[in-house]
Amino acid sequence: MIRRAGLFFAAVALLSAAALNCRAQYVSTHHVRDAVRSYQAAPVGRLPETKVMQLDIVLALRDPAGLKAFLEELYDSNSRIYHQFLTPKEFTERFGPSQADYDAVLKFAKENGLTVAGGSRDGMEVQVRGTVAAVERAFHVTMRTYHHPTENRIFYSPDREPTTTLPFALWHISGLDDYSIPHPLYVKRSEVAAARGVDARALVSHATTGSGPAASFLGSDMRAAYYGTGSLTGAGQNLGLLEYYGTDLADLNTYYANVHQTNKVPITLLSTDGTSTSCYASQGCDDTEQTLDMTQALGMAPGLSSLVMYVGSTDTAIISAMTTHSPLPKTIGCSWGWTPADPSTLDPYFQKMSAQGQNFFAASGDNSTWSRRNEAWPADDDYVVSVGGTDLTTASAGGAWKSETAWSYSGGGISPDRIAIPSWQKLSGVINSSNRGSTTYRNGPDVSANANFTFYVCADQTTCTANEYGGTSFAAPMWAGYIALVNQRRVASGLGTIGFINPTIYPIGVSSSYGTDFHDITSGRSGSYSAVKGYDLVTGWGSPNGAGLLNALQ
Repeated sequence: MIRRAGLFFAAVALLSAAALNCRAQYVSTHHVRDAVRSYQAAPVGRLPETKVMQLDIVLALRDPAGLKAFLEELYDSNSRIYHQFLTPKEFTERFGPSQADYDAVLKFAKENGLTVAGGSRDGMEVQVRGTVAAVERAFHVTMRTYHHPTENRIFYSPDREPTTTLPFALWHISGLDDYSIPHPLYVKRSEVAAARGVDARALVSHATTGSGPAASFLGSDMRAAYYGTGSLTGAGQNLGLLEYYGTDLADLNTYYANVHQTNKVPITLLSTDGTSTSCYASQGCDDTEQTLDMTQALGMAPGLSSLVMYVGSTDTAIISAMTTHSPLPKTIGCSWGWTPADPSTLDPYFQKMSAQGQNFFAASGDNSTWSRRNEAWPADDDYVVSVGGTDLTTASAGGAWKSETAWSYSGGGISPDRIAIPSWQKLSGVINSSNRGSTTYRNGPDVSANANFTFYVCADQTTCTANEYGGTSFAAPMWAGYIALVNQRRVASGLGTIGFINPTIYPIGVSSSYGTDFHDITSGRSGSYSAVKGYDLVTGWGSPNGAGLLNALQ
């Protein structure tokens, strides 16, 4: 009798386990890399069970279809809610996770041996830390190590898609692999020349006309070329920069001291997930990207209310903070590139930014035409502004715009991630036989600015350089600063900030005022595409034409 009872309870336990597995929820995005899935990456072993991992659990939107419908109305100039942007709290109540679901994730994490380290319901994320053993139990995966198929290193990854015992699907879990290491999108003239076997001097086709040392360009020169001599400074506006490493502000101070200028904008280094905000060359950390991002943004908008550098180790942690921080940054620069396991990972956050009237400017890259091997993301996402590169000449040192051609390394093309063409690129006159764009997928870049090897850069607590660094990583923060000027003027006129600019600038591009609003880049090429009249896949619509574009965006 006892034996039969034991068999009965064992059978019940097996049935219960089977029922639990049937209810297991897959995470909405995928996490296993193609190289793992296709066996291109040779397995090496397993991560040690005691190794501590830091993950970011992202909850799904409550009403994704409703959010897309809302955004269509929000950016329709004929709509009753045109440009009536939401606050982070309002967004959460309409589209974010419910309090019950958020609490359920907190409980799930703790019950599975994971320590809650940060996050918020408004940010749609729960940051956790835990051992590999705890992570494997919580998400029903095995954390394995593999030989990277294209880089000389070992990476880790789950062996299958994660599942949970939650009664609803999560959106994403950041930090489960390190297949793609984020990299800054600047390039060095000497390194590019060496890689191509040419004289470095040949990479700058003209004598530079900047006001910095050796006639190099300063951030203030970009302001003079693309804005002019007006009184707008970005006053009252808050600008954010996405960074994967911190910085040493001594390098920024050196830059200003050497060029005999003064920075008056308060700078905040904000860790979004416990990542250090310090970066010292003596400790093997390079703050070149971080410093040049600041000089370009501050040069364009020297009177900002604040500049915040958002530092983190995962993209979702950084961008989540950018959508919830007070004061909210209405214009953001991103000069980093990385390849996510799933290109839809950040869609909820980019859509949230649009709903809140924020602009995310992403550098389009410095390796010419986009392809599966030359990743474009996040610049090819349809809710960001993709910024390409040009080669600028000014009339004099610190003077006005004179001429501009396409930068030969500017990233652009047709979305390798097969992101559908957005409505604003479907406008008649945007895609044509001349620019050879796609009528099916997202094209990029949207706009551009100087990216040639013509800048003055101070970094890594060492000697500053002139005319050595270039890249679209200079252009993205420039545009972020320029739109801060636009927002300052709009707010002063009682209009409110401009919001996501792509639905606005594309109609401008096909209008009769295009020539007075943008510098149309019509010469030069990069990879498979050439700069042509109007929109093209090297420079987009071109660079801002001073007060012309400012007036058009009112």
